[in-house]
Amino acid sequence: MTKSSSAHAPNEHYAQTALILQGGGALGSYQAGVYESLDAQGIYPDWFAGISIGSINAAIMAGNSPDQRVAQLRAFWRDITEHFPDYSNPFQGAFARHLYASLSSLHSIAFGVPDFFVPRTPPAWMRMPGADGANSFYDTAPLRETLHRYIDFDMINDPKSPRLSLGAVNVHTGNFTYFDNRNLVIGPEHVMASGALPPGFPPVEIDGEYYWDGGLVSNTPLAYALNKLDGDDTLIFQVDLFSAVGCFPETIEDVEERRKDIIYSSRTRLNTDAFREKYKLRRDLLALAKRLPERDRKDPAIAALIPEKKGRKVSIVHLIYRRSVYDGSSKDYEFSRRTMEEHWMAGFDDGKRTLRSKDWREPPSDEDGIATYDLTRSGTA
Repeated sequence: MTKSSSAHAPNEHYAQTALILQGGGALGSYQAGVYESLDAQGIYPDWFAGISIGSINAAIMAGNSPDQRVAQLRAFWRDITEHFPDYSNPFQGAFARHLYASLSSLHSIAFGVPDFFVPRTPPAWMRMPGADGANSFYDTAPLRETLHRYIDFDMINDPKSPRLSLGAVNVHTGNFTYFDNRNLVIGPEHVMASGALPPGFPPVEIDGEYYWDGGLVSNTPLAYALNKLDGDDTLIFQVDLFSAVGCFPETIEDVEERRKDIIYSSRTRLNTDAFREKYKLRRDLLALAKRLPERDRKDPAIAALIPEKKGRKVSIVHLIYRRSVYDGSSKDYEFSRRTMEEHWMAGFDDGKRTLRSKDWREPPSDEDGIATYDLTRSGTA
């Protein structure tokens, strides 16, 4: 199949396809692997939505033509994971790999990640209150140059390009904000704002307002996507980096890892239940309207309550990174090349396995309105 700049749905049953990407730092290469599996099947989303590292991945995809996306994702992830010396050969087995991951994450803390973030000198606590650099441990200026290297922002802002939505939090109001290329011109500052996780990274100023990482409020754009759907029936690939389901912690490090998983996992059931209730309400209002006399249906007060149609049906294909034996509480800032490639391959394999299933290929019934599939774990969710 020849790739083009136009979006492509996997079959005729869906009018549009969306790719929803959670935040999760160094785990984000899992999302790139999932996208490579979609690309191999000729699935090119109409809409990319992300939080934090998911925003960076989404912007790289939206800011490149389909035939360049995988290559640009791979180049980006290779760039930001080449700083840690590869001493991985002696580190075989679960315990040794865990030790290797711990050393790599300590290296990231101490020296930063070139092309992404670097430690402040002098550090934040040695600066005067309100001084430049006093509100974060790292400087993310290198990220701006990296984004320009891998993203064509003119392409993102072309009206013919896929939709791009990036979630952030207003520092002053605490309110969630989405930067959407349907409503404004997206630049590197919008991508950086979505990933400005405090206290590590500084807030990003945009038009006089300051923004932090959207994961502080919600680590997934799913609710935004479900509320902003246009077109008809929609297929959503939701790629998460933290699993809500996990083992009971046995050590303090296990507690910290489990805490992160719970805080940053997606509330998929909450969002889908809300959508299902809204869908049912629209359906019931339409049924009620059909029983009213035509005179009553034309009453402006009543007409305003009657939806034009029943609503869009949605299938959500959920792919979740699930911890490996060597993961720990630092898995989201462990930027070694070896671990990045393992995450990438895990995403590719999960995507390939999911796409072999036929369960998700048709929209849900008129009765349900929405269906969720987690085919790498237990089938239909």
